[in-house]
Amino acid sequence: MTEPWRLMVEDGEVPLPEALPDWDYQMDLHLRRAVRVDLDRVRRQTGIPESAALMLSAVWTATGSNLSGPAQQLRLTESGTSSVEFDVRLRGADLGGLLLLDTALVLAERVPHARPSAPRRAGSVLWSDRETLRLQGDAPQFPMAVIDFARTSFPDAAAWHLQISGSLDSATMGALLLLVNEQNTATATAFQNAAKPRPVDRIVLSAVYADAARIMVEHALAHEEFTEDSDFPDGSLGSTLLSLFDQLFPSQSITDIRLRHRQSPALFSSDLQAAVKIFEVS
Repeated sequence: MTEPWRLMVEDGEVPLPEALPDWDYQMDLHLRRAVRVDLDRVRRQTGIPESAALMLSAVWTATGSNLSGPAQQLRLTESGTSSVEFDVRLRGADLGGLLLLDTALVLAERVPHARPSAPRRAGSVLWSDRETLRLQGDAPQFPMAVIDFARTSFPDAAAWHLQISGSLDSATMGALLLLVNEQNTATATAFQNAAKPRPVDRIVLSAVYADAARIMVEHALAHEEFTEDSDFPDGSLGSTLLSLFDQLFPSQSITDIRLRHRQSPALFSSDLQAAVKIFEVS
């Protein structure tokens, strides 16, 4: 018997929601889940020996970062009913997009003398389920760092800088990095408050998002191989940019967008402002 995942918050805990609208990459997640396993029943129904060791495993996958990993693994060797609780902490910098939480009961080791129809290989799944959490926030959805621009080659008075590196086939998480100048109080504070932004923070985050979108769109258009027919790997920069174009310009072809950018850059800038809905804050 399993209970749903629960999200730990400042005031205690809440059932895992479908989405976190104010999430950003600085927000780590603390999750818990209680699971009760009738080990004797499992062994009996699957046909494995009473002495077979089992493993209860939780694995997380983030579609936005294309990262995944084991959240926690608990070995079960006793008989009767076992009650366990997962207690998982995930770094916000590793997440993004859709967070998948897979829980599975598996064979902990190979069973040499199982019945012909029974599972026998280590890792054989005896039971599993999945819960999802959509991570969506006002802050741009890629890694960021707050630094002192005075110690870099960037202008001391600049508020932020979006760094793009690598090819369109490179992993998005390694290709994008938003740098925020810690000396620019308004911007640094807005990102600190991104989980619960004030009206002024929402305006700053909207400006950063609009500028980041502009830089990403112009970066994509500068690559002639970037078209609607391009086939980029999942989790790649090219795939992320295609998704951005689908979101901002759902009814326009990339060829038309590229032509408009070249022929009327000022008008294109206004088009982009409208597409990102700059300063439309609630």
